[in-house]
Amino acid sequence: MGLRKPPLYDAHADAGARFTEFGGWDMPVEYDSIKAEHAAVRESVGIFDVSHMSEIEVSGPDATALMQRLTTNDVTALDPGDSQYSAIVNDEGVIIDDTVVYRLPDRDDRVYLFIPNAGHDEEMYDRWTSFCDEWGLDATVEDVTEEWAMFAVQGPDALDTVGAAAPDAKLGDLSKFQATFADVAGVECWVARTGYTGEDGFEVLCPWDDAETVWSSLDATPCGLGARDTLRLEMGYLLSGQDFDPEAEPRTPYEAGISFVVKLDTEFVGRDALERQKEAGVDETFVGFTLLDRGVPRHGYDIATEDGDVIGVVTSGTMSPTLSEPIGLGYVPVEYADSGTDINILVRGREKRAEIVTPPFIDR
Repeated sequence: MGLRKPPLYDAHADAGARFTEFGGWDMPVEYDSIKAEHAAVRESVGIFDVSHMSEIEVSGPDATALMQRLTTNDVTALDPGDSQYSAIVNDEGVIIDDTVVYRLPDRDDRVYLFIPNAGHDEEMYDRWTSFCDEWGLDATVEDVTEEWAMFAVQGPDALDTVGAAAPDAKLGDLSKFQATFADVAGVECWVARTGYTGEDGFEVLCPWDDAETVWSSLDATPCGLGARDTLRLEMGYLLSGQDFDPEAEPRTPYEAGISFVVKLDTEFVGRDALERQKEAGVDETFVGFTLLDRGVPRHGYDIATEDGDVIGVVTSGTMSPTLSEPIGLGYVPVEYADSGTDINILVRGREKRAEIVTPPFIDR
């Protein structure tokens, strides 16, 4: 089966983009260079095509009950136009995926739109529909991934950029994690003050067939997934399938450093397992580190003590474009997790000195 392509695939190719496979999609990884695109987001504004992200819509009388039981955060706290970061876990409390849940404006029924990671739409659709049937709930679940294009406009100038294309929307009134329907270049879009770069910004969802109209109206530096990865890594944000994976890297929200998304006063799949872990404490935890010797840490490299005992593995690593320093993320036993703890990273089998750092690596 071939890779899925975003609606602007040909436009990206014509712009000189280089592509990579991600989550079953063929997506732009860079246009000019990762370093230049990274700098554009930190210093001005960049735009990412993130149409590979999944979209699932949940509506009907029991939509809230279904969302509440299948995500770890408290969806009842959401007013229309609000959103929240959340996790989806299995019976053991292990993260299957992380997501953003939007509550759309009230129309006929309460309606939610949530954004699983790339390639997870079929899995989440099946999960939601099977539990809905099992629990006898009155809700409708729709996989709308290929109905929406999605663009992330990120950086200090993001408000000016999106505002110029949507002059009547008053986007400056939106707080972080708020959203609204807005006219962008004549197209009704869902515009959210969200993103995954550490900068101010917006994520704009528009109808698939209107992608080119909306994209071309947003005057920002085109950026690929390479820069999106270095930007999120500088913030210590998780990457699905790498910093957690139910099979290759099974981690709970408490281990992965996102305990704030777990509301134990709600009932959800995996709640009891997470309550037990909270009471007992975790053995390992998610940390950042900086490399003190020359080298670049990469996914899969071993983390060791100063004496050479392997205590963990690097889940994400890069040369930070902002700091010009090698940085990384991974899990270590809690006794090694304090900032300033000396460790070693085995870079191509050679020990490199490193130091534990509490993310984010940059001040935002």
